[in-house]
Amino acid sequence: VQLVESGGGLVQAGGSLRLSCAASGITFSSYAMGWYRQAPGKQRELVAATSRGDLTTTYADFVKGRFTISRNNAENTMYLQMSSLKPEDTAVYYCNAGYFGPGGYSSSRFWGQGTQVTVSS
Repeated sequence: VQLVESGGGLVQAGGSLRLSCAASGITFSSYAMGWYRQAPGKQRELVAATSRGDLTTTYADFVKGRFTISRNNAENTMYLQMSSLKPEDTAVYYCNAGYFGPGGYSSSRFWGQGTQVTVSS
């Protein structure tokens, strides 16, 4: 199983970035997918997740209205469109293949290596 993130970089506050997560070695359409982030000294936190068919999405309150998650099952790829970026969005962003359950999105052991997003003020 391989999940490869790309699209991170340095951007000014108020700017936009689009992250991608390319999956291989799994039946992509059988998994819900999520984006997490981890800032220095902080725990990894869920940013957004989408169901297998991209019909159900969930967002952390701190990104609602600014980030949009999507996926293309034909291309085994998930995206995170990030707009109105803030310095506090600075983190390493990871993708995960997981599940939706009664309690919401649950991560699995399948993680990407992460992509750095740095937002300057």
